[in-house]
Amino acid sequence: MQNTNYKQLEIYQSAMDLFLKIHPLSLKLPKFEMYELGGQIRRSANGIVSNIVEGYGRRKYKAEFIRFLIFSHSGCLETQNHLEKLMVLYPDYQDEFIKLYGRYDHLGVSIFRYISYVEKNWKN
Repeated sequence: MQNTNYKQLEIYQSAMDLFLKIHPLSLKLPKFEMYELGGQIRRSANGIVSNIVEGYGRRKYKAEFIRFLIFSHSGCLETQNHLEKLMVLYPDYQDEFIKLYGRYDHLGVSIFRYISYVEKNWKN
């Protein structure tokens, strides 16, 4: 078992940074959308961070840790899907959404690599 704190994990830091960018941007959407698609993207972005933290809390159990990292990876895909919809619906924010989409793509790759690392190197 590793002796780091979850806050030291690159995937946690990236996920938290992205959440802190998504949240205020989602609040710029029209009022009706702020509670619909805006709420969904806030929850999915928050879920990525929360699943990393919760999984880390269960890291003693390798399978549980991996399970929550997979949830986190899935959250990246969900968040990217919300961004795709927002890019079409709100072209005024498209540049910001495109940047975030790319960063979530990178985060997803990083989480996937970390899952592989845990699978190969973590003790049961």
